Amino acid sequence: MPLVNISLRKGMSADYRRAIADAIHQAMMDAFRIPADDRFILICEHSPENMIQDRTFFGIERSDKSVFLQIVVNHRPVEQKASFYEFVVKNLGHAPGLRPEDIFIGIVEVAPENWWAFARNVNASGSDAVRGTALPRP
Repeated sequence: MPLVNISLRKGMSADYRRAIADAIHQAMMDAFRIPADDRFILICEHSPENMIQDRTFFGIERSDKSVFLQIVVNHRPVEQKASFYEFVVKNLGHAPGLRPEDIFIGIVEVAPENWWAFARNVNASGSDAVRGTALPRP
């Protein structure tokens, strides 16, 4: 059950923002093998003065279309994360047309016991065979 936070500059259309969300969700389905209904995405728009980045860090030219992605997910193998990065860059290049230089991804890994939703602990092991167990009521 990944939780996705997308940060971008204010002023992009709803279709543009949705294309980013769809591209990331598809990348998670392809790389992490999450089900299609496992979709929890927040999009935060920022004014230029509140989205600060170095335009040339590591000699890479970045534009005003830069997108910062933070994915909170249970522990994943390095190979899955590498695959995810590749899918994100490919998908965002296709729609909405972002350059790889404008994509910044940070994955935050948490232990499975740290997920809770819908009044139950959630099995966030990557295997969705068990969707969780109800918590005892007081």
